[in-house]
Amino acid sequence: MADYKNIKGFPIQYLDSDPPNPIEGQMWFNSTTQTLKGAEVGGAPIGTWASASSLNTSRGNGTSTGSATTAAIAIGGDTGPPTLVTNTEIYNGSSWTEVNDFNTPRYIMGSAGTTTSSVLFGGRVNTPALANKNETELWNGTSWTSVANMNTGRWALGSAGISSTSALGFGGIILPTITANTESWNGTSWTEVNDLPAADNYMGSSGSATSALSIGGEAPGSATSVTSWDGTSWSTLPAVLNTGRKYNGASRGIYSNTTALTWGGEIPPTASTANTEYYDGSTWTEVNNLGTARNTNSSGAGTTTGALAITQSSTTPYGIVEEWSAPDVVINTLTTS
Repeated sequence: MADYKNIKGFPIQYLDSDPPNPIEGQMWFNSTTQTLKGAEVGGAPIGTWASASSLNTSRGNGTSTGSATTAAIAIGGDTGPPTLVTNTEIYNGSSWTEVNDFNTPRYIMGSAGTTTSSVLFGGRVNTPALANKNETELWNGTSWTSVANMNTGRWALGSAGISSTSALGFGGIILPTITANTESWNGTSWTEVNDLPAADNYMGSSGSATSALSIGGEAPGSATSVTSWDGTSWSTLPAVLNTGRKYNGASRGIYSNTTALTWGGEIPPTASTANTEYYDGSTWTEVNNLGTARNTNSSGAGTTTGALAITQSSTTPYGIVEEWSAPDVVINTLTTS
């Protein structure tokens, strides 16, 4: 009977650990676990984080979004409270370019869209007094324009959406309390829709105005919880995070509630984490960690196979960026029968 070497022309690799970036069809024997393994399409992506170009203006507590690792936008933040910045930067896959600033200074905002069509909303200011912001601004690829305000100003909110004409803002802080309030943006005005199952803030978020996820959060009992929006109402998912956290980033270029990548954040009460998890529509799987543990305030760009972790909260150094890269394969243990 022909063996693997005669069929493929080379023997099965004998390794003491799984290879970092296997390709579909690759097989090897893991001598540490004494198992035969192989890579196939589907399942949790076998990805790694690597350093990318830092922002030109180092800041935290901003927001970001974008459809890919070659097309992301970083918006606002602070260079150390209470100094707010209105900088906007565009990423092309290798470097960041400063473009026109937005109009109303604030931080810890919501955002949605792409590098050519984005919406920025909510946020907070510290001076002359701590205040909720309800301002909304649209980005057309060149400049920002102020448009209709949110019905309810808030900050530390979740956000999702595909463009400047379609977005969702949910939860957040309305001083002095947190909220479950959800609003939908159609390019012209905000409409109040069904609330989250429970008030929450500082959650990770991804998806579109009709298919979104709220991931983790700060409210009591919400650190591991995940809720799904179907365009009409929210539902709490049975699939919870393996590592509960708040201030976590997420893949903002994924416009669906059936898949997501979330990373970083803070494990209550104060520990920053580098933990990264992948959602396949039914379960969360822990994958390779960030290079630097950090809080990201729901910012991020890209997909489950190519993402950017962009800004941080009040954890130095500000402005560092990491890129997630993963082939669409999964490692499985193989049987010999």
